Amino acid sequence: MTSQTGVRAPADRSLSAKVPEITVLFWVIKILTTGMGETFSDFLVTHFVPEIAVGLAGLVLVISLVAQFRASRYRVWTYWSAVVMVSIFGTMVADITSFIIGIPLPAATLVFAVILAAIFALWYASEKTLSVHSITTRRREGFYWATVMATFALGTVAGDLTAERLHLGYLTSAVVFAIAIAIPAVAHRWGGLGVVTAFWSAYVVTRPLGASITDWLASSRADGLGLGTGWVTLGATIAILALLAILATQITPGADRASADQPAPHAGATNPDGDVARRSPASSA
Repeated sequence: MTSQTGVRAPADRSLSAKVPEITVLFWVIKILTTGMGETFSDFLVTHFVPEIAVGLAGLVLVISLVAQFRASRYRVWTYWSAVVMVSIFGTMVADITSFIIGIPLPAATLVFAVILAAIFALWYASEKTLSVHSITTRRREGFYWATVMATFALGTVAGDLTAERLHLGYLTSAVVFAIAIAIPAVAHRWGGLGVVTAFWSAYVVTRPLGASITDWLASSRADGLGLGTGWVTLGATIAILALLAILATQITPGADRASADQPAPHAGATNPDGDVARRSPASSA
């Protein structure tokens, strides 16, 4: 790739955009994948040998991430397959931490919050930006997916914390997280919260929100509808596939080429939030 200065960037350092545009459809699919990952994880470990289920999920996660990293640009099915597998395996890791190893939910929530904060700190110290529109190098892509995995684990234990330890139940937890996910958008629009901070704040909350909704639908407990993890997983999967098919039709061939022709933003050009320009949180982060 040749920059505007005419200097050719190394092939292994400069990539086309590897993440989707942040639209309403992005948020809907993201919440659906978090919910599906929760119920599918529960379905796998209760219907198969747990150790085998976790091992296979981990293997498929590695394969999906390898495919994502090898892709030269954003591909709808490749990217979202990786997100789905992070959701499934991240749920398993969080459940193992809390229910197998026995780390209390408040402590597990704190541990994953610290891990996420550390990833953000290292990412910003290295790249001077946390903007998803800056994912144009392998290193930034690595930071991005490490962040995604940490948010899924944190969101899983946070959702379990509110529903079980704080005894709010699944439906009340879903309402609480629905309110929580709206706060960054409101704060950005009317309170001056930076777009990158607003994006990642909302991104973390998508996990417990989606999981609380599908747990409420699937659970046979008194605070659930008792539809079962299999049926809820199937319904969420059909919805995800339908929306991804719609999303795939919106990708224009010229968009990838135009993205590839743009040089990666210079570290010194970012604002304090790590973004190259201020945009609406519905379309950018």
